[in-house]
Amino acid sequence: MRNIVFTLCALLSLNIVAQNITEAKEVQESLIQKEQLHKKSIVKNINFNNIGPTIMSGRVADVDVNPNNPTEFYVGYASGGLWYTNNNGTTFIPVLDNSPTQNVGDIAIDWKSGTIWVGTGEKNSSRSSYAGIGILKSTDQGKTWQNMGLPDSHHVSRILINPKNSDEVIIGVIGHLYSPNKERGIFKTTDGGKTWNKTLFINNDTGIIDVEAAPQNFNTMYAASWQRERKAWNFNGSGKHSAIYKSTDAGNTWTKISENNGFPEGDGVGRIGLAVYDENTVYALHDSQFRRPSDKKSKSTNGLTKEDFKTMSKEDFLKLSDKELNSYLKTNGFQEKYRAENVKQMVRVGSVKPIDLAKYLEDANSLLFDTPVIGAEVFKTTNGGKSWKRTHEGYIDGLYYSYGYYFGEVRVDPQDVNAIYVLGVPILKSKDGGKSFTSISRENVHSDHQALWVNPNKKGHLLNGNDGGLNLSYDDGESWIKLNNPAVGQFYSVYADNQRSYKVYGGLQDNGVWVADHNARVNKRWQASGQNPYESIMGGDGMQVQVDDRNPNIVYTGYQFGNYFRVDREGRNKYIQPKHILGENPYRFNWQTPILLSKHNQDILYLGGNKLHRSLNQGDDWETISEDLTTGGKKGNVAYGTLTSISESPFQFGLLYVGSDDGYINLTKNGGGTWTRISNNLPQNLWVSRVVASSHKKERVYVTLNGYRFDDFTPYVYMSNDYGQSWKNIGESIPTSSVNVIKEDPVNENILYLGTDNGLYVSLNQGDSWQVFDKNLPNVAVHDLVIQPKAKHLVVGTHGRSLYIADISNLQLLTDKILAKKEHVFSIDNIRKRGNWGSSRTSWSDAYTPELTIPFYTETANTISLDIYQGETLVNSISVKADKGYNEAIFNLSFSKKGLKNYQKANSKSKISKAQNGEYYLPKGKYIVKIGDASSSFEIK
Repeated sequence: MRNIVFTLCALLSLNIVAQNITEAKEVQESLIQKEQLHKKSIVKNINFNNIGPTIMSGRVADVDVNPNNPTEFYVGYASGGLWYTNNNGTTFIPVLDNSPTQNVGDIAIDWKSGTIWVGTGEKNSSRSSYAGIGILKSTDQGKTWQNMGLPDSHHVSRILINPKNSDEVIIGVIGHLYSPNKERGIFKTTDGGKTWNKTLFINNDTGIIDVEAAPQNFNTMYAASWQRERKAWNFNGSGKHSAIYKSTDAGNTWTKISENNGFPEGDGVGRIGLAVYDENTVYALHDSQFRRPSDKKSKSTNGLTKEDFKTMSKEDFLKLSDKELNSYLKTNGFQEKYRAENVKQMVRVGSVKPIDLAKYLEDANSLLFDTPVIGAEVFKTTNGGKSWKRTHEGYIDGLYYSYGYYFGEVRVDPQDVNAIYVLGVPILKSKDGGKSFTSISRENVHSDHQALWVNPNKKGHLLNGNDGGLNLSYDDGESWIKLNNPAVGQFYSVYADNQRSYKVYGGLQDNGVWVADHNARVNKRWQASGQNPYESIMGGDGMQVQVDDRNPNIVYTGYQFGNYFRVDREGRNKYIQPKHILGENPYRFNWQTPILLSKHNQDILYLGGNKLHRSLNQGDDWETISEDLTTGGKKGNVAYGTLTSISESPFQFGLLYVGSDDGYINLTKNGGGTWTRISNNLPQNLWVSRVVASSHKKERVYVTLNGYRFDDFTPYVYMSNDYGQSWKNIGESIPTSSVNVIKEDPVNENILYLGTDNGLYVSLNQGDSWQVFDKNLPNVAVHDLVIQPKAKHLVVGTHGRSLYIADISNLQLLTDKILAKKEHVFSIDNIRKRGNWGSSRTSWSDAYTPELTIPFYTETANTISLDIYQGETLVNSISVKADKGYNEAIFNLSFSKKGLKNYQKANSKSKISKAQNGEYYLPKGKYIVKIGDASSSFEIK
């Protein structure tokens, strides 16, 4: 029996608690703090290059289309910002990048004035539905944004603008996801957002999930309330306070219209979506969490099911035929060692009970889908809500399963009262008022549908937003065009292999695992070649990736809840999830189950459930090297009490750290022989988002804790230099935002990188202070970081804006010695002379202009002169407005007029020809760049 040892210093600190709900005021202050950090940041000029992908997109939250010009529209992505097109989706531009958030719940456009309203904070109550910061408004097409209030709303469901008075706006607010709060319900402004009046409030746990106005009468409105409660271990998406309300005075007052009139009532009433055709005709799409009545007549005749074993006695079990039992065991994927004869013997001697044959199959995934609820159902009123009637007989199976909380959108064709669309895993349409449905999902349309616009003037014209991006149809869904141009992928993880020209891998929310060359060009050229630079290697919700350093074709990856594979990219895939023993409680696996290939031996793979598992042969066989390293889980419908992070020290094989979703961090120094809990003197019960063993000091370890699932956005970041016996808080100066990942620089031990739910930071002094990265990188959730040591690249996995790469080679050189200088010029890359400098390939294309990047540091913000010399001859001087800190100047490798004269005077026999664009370019040779007393050289070869 392995032991968990508790250190004395930990036992003295058991009363440390966390889970303080972050107040809106603190969030607002932190946004100001971050803006100030940006201005002072000495690394703000380090460039981040987005490398896609675009072929696989991210979750759409809402679309808003110009009714008079439907080629012009906006698309709001759940965590990827707001994008605009005026050419029917051929190209898009981001318009929310200069705002403090990329998290979108709903958008509304006043097309007459161009005013944009954004309700921040996604409406779907999923694992990564990030909170917003209130209501944003732009009157200059997104150039600038103003926060109009409701900062504690967190999640906004709907915005309605009075078409006759653009200052009159209605907002539906769902409210906090993980905690009760008062700022939820319906809010109204009549002065363009200067002031707000709460016109409907149910309670602190019930918000508004939908609001719709009658198309021809803004005074008549319908709203749906939703009672929901999410915890890290459970989600309850229904309650007796979920209902439908009506207003006849433009949202000033409301009346409940779903009592005793045909619409469901009680604790099983879930999310409700509304589609208003006119003042009296409304469709309601209801996610019913009421249990389906048992159908005793539907007893399966196709063999045994796991339900049979839950109530089966020992005697009845032993009477089963071997053929019948073996059929069940083989059909349900039991290991080869479990066959009828030996399983009966196990039951006979009492080591296994019949119910264990049901439990063996149950994990977080199966329990999720086994819940027998009614699910999606459509109701209709034709008398303004006086009565409701279900439109269909039987169940709409295959639309919601048991997670209808994730959908809830219904639309009615403004030109046909009987034409409706319901959105779920597929998208369904009905032409008979909801009596029957057909799927309009197609082969190039992703599942999980979130938004739909139906053209009020042209039948069959649809714009659909889903978890895979945007689709357009002109034939009522019979065929679709994909409009995935923005890079808005929601990455959970990122990995870079160790090849010189390395590949980047990443797992995306609901979009599998993809791989591409790190320098792949993300443009539309692939549509001509037929080969996108990104390749899909796994489906589901893409998870972590590890690649064998000896053979880059051997990849370990998988999908949610620990379903991992060993992928041979030149051969077959093998499923490698560890399996519990029959009679043992099933292992619990986190949604994002951690895996790790040992750097000491690439045949050794670690995988974390609630216990830590180790394979010595690439996942073919497993041994469990710990007891349960969590608090033991909690009763609920979400896997909890699971490991979330694994790290092995590069100094010693078997020196392992693991962290869990319930706040435990454990250490073993002997490969799992004994374990020591090292987290008792840290804030308790928080999600351990990372534990990282240092590559510079054996005793050093870093930890980040995440309170997102308690609406606690405190940045919890800690470092220990004694194996976790004591901890130093190094996150106190970071603006308020939950932390997802910390990464230690492999070259400079003082440099740390940190990814939060609202951006990326770096410390140059082991966490004593932090700098903001943000050049071409918006305020987006950063889920994962990896450093490719050979290329000296930082690869950033964002949950909303796909992948970014930054060259950190010069950053790694920012030591105290350099920071103490007045100026410093870093190493400059050499460049090869080309005959096309200053020339164009054709008469209608621009001339090619060479560029040389000159990186430098200056201790003060100032206008800097960069002087370029060949020997003692000054050939050019360029003036650059420099910020304090790191800068990059772009030099086009030409002579200045004076420099050309200087050069010709010093080199009378040399002939310099004018290029096609009128420039005179430097010849081959060695050059020196000087800034004050600092200098660096480069060569034109």
